[in-house]
Amino acid sequence: MIKGSESVVMINSNDRITTPQTAIIVINFILGTGILTLPRTAAEQVKTPDVWLTVILGGIVTMIAGIIMVKLSRKFPGKTFYQYSKEITGKWLSKLISLLMIGYFLLLGGFHARSLAEVTGYLLLEGTPTWAIIMPFMWISLYLIRGGINSIARLFEIIFPITVILFLLVAFMSMKIFEIDNLRPVLGSGVLPVLKGVKTTALAFTGPEIMLIILAFMKEPHKAGKAVLVGITIPIFIYVITVVMVIGALSIDGVVIRTWPTLDLIRSFELTGLIFERFDSLLLVVWIMQMFASFTINHYAASLGLSQLFQKNIHPFMYGLLPVIYLISMIPKNINDVFKLGDVIGNIALVLFGFLPLLLLIISKVKGVKYETNL
Repeated sequence: MIKGSESVVMINSNDRITTPQTAIIVINFILGTGILTLPRTAAEQVKTPDVWLTVILGGIVTMIAGIIMVKLSRKFPGKTFYQYSKEITGKWLSKLISLLMIGYFLLLGGFHARSLAEVTGYLLLEGTPTWAIIMPFMWISLYLIRGGINSIARLFEIIFPITVILFLLVAFMSMKIFEIDNLRPVLGSGVLPVLKGVKTTALAFTGPEIMLIILAFMKEPHKAGKAVLVGITIPIFIYVITVVMVIGALSIDGVVIRTWPTLDLIRSFELTGLIFERFDSLLLVVWIMQMFASFTINHYAASLGLSQLFQKNIHPFMYGLLPVIYLISMIPKNINDVFKLGDVIGNIALVLFGFLPLLLLIISKVKGVKYETNL
C-alpha cells in the first residue's frame, strides 16, 4: 500500500493475481477443518450413507452463492467490498456491514488458529502449550501477508499441488479397509435426509466470500466466474472422496462417535514394507498447510478491511490484529467449545454471504448503479 490519504487504500497496480491464482486462493480458503470433521458433522445430520450426495448439493449451493458475489463485485471494477458497499447502502450502513465482515474474518482466523493448535497438540506436539503452537504460525503469516496478495497467491501455488498429491496418496492407501456395503443403500431413506444435511455441508464450503475482496486484484476480472467455479469444484471432489472413504471404512455409526474420523481412518491401517508404514502424518501435513492458508487469508482480509475503512496504511493493522486473533483463538476452553465457535461462525457466514450479497446485488440493480461495465 502507498502512503498517503486516499491513495493509501487504492489497489496497488503491481499487486495483481492471475485467474488460476484466484482459483487456488479460493480452494485453499475452503479446504481446512472440513477435511477432518465434515464426515462426522454431515453424518450427524443425514444419518444415512447418502452423505456424499449432501456434500455435492452443498457444493452446488455454494457455487450459486459464489457466482452472486462475483456478479456483485464485477459491478465495481478495481474496488473491494469495503470500498464499493457505500455506493449501494450509504456511508454508515456500509461501515457497519464492513465491520461485521471484518469481525467475521477475525473470528474465522481465531477459529483456524485454535483448530490447528488442537489437532497438532493432539497428534504431533502432545503437552505443548497452545500459545506455543499458535504463535509461530501467526508470525509466519504476518511475514507472508506483508508482501501483499500476490505473495500469498504464490505460496498457495506451492501448497496446492502438495496438498492434492498427498491427499490422493492417503485416500488411495485407505482403500485397503474400504467396504462398499457401508455406502448402501443409495437414497434408501428418501431424499429428505439428504436435504437436511445441505446446510451443514454448505457451511463446510465457506470460502468463496473472499471473492468480494480479491476480485479487485485480478488481472482478468471478467474470468472471476470461472475462477470461483473451479475453486469450488475441486474442494467438492476432495470432500466427496473424503466422505466416501471415511464412511466406506468406518460406517455411519462409526463416524458419528469420532471427533476426527478422517484421522482415525488413516491411523487405523498400516502398510508394511514402505518408507512410511503409517500415513496420518501425511494427512496432518496436508491439513496444517490448509489451516495455515485459511488463517493467512483471514488475517489479510481483516487487515485490508480496516485499512480501507479508515483510509490508513495496512501494515499497522496487520500487526495490531495479531493479538486480537490470538485472544479470539484462546476463548474456547476445550475442543467442544471450538466446534461451537465453528457453528456460530457458520451461521454468521450464512447471513453475511448467503443472503446479503444477493440483497445488495438487487439493490444495486434497482438503483441503477452506474458502474456497470462490459467486463
